[in-house]
Amino acid sequence: MLLGEHLGSDLFRVLECTVQMHGGTSSSFVRMPEAVDAALRHFYERHNFDYSRFNYLGEWHSHPSFALIPSCTDEQTMLGIVRDPDSHASFAVLMLARLESDKRLSLAGMLYRRGERVQHVTLELEDKSGASSTEH
Repeated sequence: MLLGEHLGSDLFRVLECTVQMHGGTSSSFVRMPEAVDAALRHFYERHNFDYSRFNYLGEWHSHPSFALIPSCTDEQTMLGIVRDPDSHASFAVLMLARLESDKRLSLAGMLYRRGERVQHVTLELEDKSGASSTEH
């Protein structure tokens, strides 16, 4: 999951990316619900349950051998999140990542909103000093 902070207007900072070590293969993934619940609970506790500022932003995973384009399963999953009335999510971001042969990290981001077309989003990576670089 991508968990983060709303900085203003359409600007968000990812504060945490959860990593699940089990439950998948090189081309598929099965989420462990208990791990999701625990990660969300701890994130909300650390940020005093300030849901308007700190909240779930979406999902991420790697495409180590595939293009950084959402698969049909990716699309169905993300649309399911924004269409689920129990999720209370007005949007969800999907970030796809791949480590290139030259050790460079490639990223792609897509925004899903109920009733709207998928949009590409701009991702900026910050290093520890605060400097950033942009990925589209």
